Amino acid sequence: MKAEAPRWDDPGYSAGSMVRGALWLVQVVGEGNTFTKNQLRDAFPGVSQIDRRIRDLRDYGWVVYSNTEDAGLSAEDQRFVKEGVAVWDAKARRDSAPQKAISSKERQAILARDSYMCTLCGIAGGEPYPDDAILTAVLSVSRRTLEHADGRKELALVTECNRCRAGLGGDDMVSIGAVISAVRDLEPREQRRIARWMERGRRGTTELDRAWTAFLRVPFDNRQAVIDGVSAGD
Repeated sequence: MKAEAPRWDDPGYSAGSMVRGALWLVQVVGEGNTFTKNQLRDAFPGVSQIDRRIRDLRDYGWVVYSNTEDAGLSAEDQRFVKEGVAVWDAKARRDSAPQKAISSKERQAILARDSYMCTLCGIAGGEPYPDDAILTAVLSVSRRTLEHADGRKELALVTECNRCRAGLGGDDMVSIGAVISAVRDLEPREQRRIARWMERGRRGTTELDRAWTAFLRVPFDNRQAVIDGVSAGD
């Protein structure tokens, strides 16, 4: 159960700016709504790097989009997507303290292992979502807890897109039993295919998939050169 939330602007409340920023998002902005950088700074006058304190909330499962994740936002706007750990509760914050940061080398290795595709929905980094063309997939590497059938728990690093990460939150448990049931419900041909994915430890991709994700990794201004080069070979 979450601790009762104090008022974000209570002058007698001595919490740090990250905690008060979280309360401001919940009590003033509200999930699903947007706010501007100026509104944030006006709410916390004299607080240096309040933008960074809001970003720090992501380590506790809070989801806040900028125009990098949501192309429908302007450079000034941000969207409060999802509330995470109740950081005003000292115990909850302590129990959910961020773990050691994933190094750049680890991140690149995991992205490459997963073919620069979300392991949950299969979208490639930089690709627009089929049902929301203004929202572009941004990939990140997250820690997920896997629960085995015998009750053992294992921490794993996986590639996720911004939307899947927002939908699952920061500490969701994956039930091994539910996964086994889902696989058994597949047609035999599909069961054989996913069995091969499991043996490899990653989702299978075709040559077409790999060519497409490689193209998406080319900077936008250089993509025409790829298109021209491919056309020249016709």
